Amino acid sequence: MAKTLFYRLFGLGKMPEQFKATLNSEGILLFDEGIKASVTYLDFRAPGKRFGWRRQWFSACIALTQVRLVALQYSKPAINVPFTDDRIRRLRLSIEGDETLLVAFDPNLFHNDWSGTMEYRFRTSEVKAFLEMFQERTA
Repeated sequence: MAKTLFYRLFGLGKMPEQFKATLNSEGILLFDEGIKASVTYLDFRAPGKRFGWRRQWFSACIALTQVRLVALQYSKPAINVPFTDDRIRRLRLSIEGDETLLVAFDPNLFHNDWSGTMEYRFRTSEVKAFLEMFQERTA
C-alpha cells in the first residue's frame, strides 16, 4: 500500500522511535505506518464538542503486539488498549472493502463524559492479518 504524502514529505504517521522500542520489547506481531486513516464521530458528545456526523482524515500507524493494540493519529495515541483490559473485547473490528480495517467503539469506554460512536478506519494491505490476529488474541 502506498504511504501518505504527509508521511513521505514530513514523516507524519511514523511511529516515534522511543515508542517503537517499547513495542519491540513487547513483541510486534503486525505493524504498518504512514497509512491513510480517518476517524468518524457519530452522535458524538464530549465537553465542548458535539457532532451529529464528522470525519477527519489523517496519516496513521497501527501495530499489534503480544501485549496490546496501538494506533497513532499522526504521532498521538488514538487507540492504546492492552489485551488484559476488558474494554478490548468491546472494540468492534471488521473489514470494509479490501484494505480498510474498521475499529468502532463507544468513547464512553475510555472517557466517562463522552458519548456516541467513534469509528477509526485504517487503510492497510495487512487488514486480514490484523483482524485474524486480533480475534485470536481476544478469543
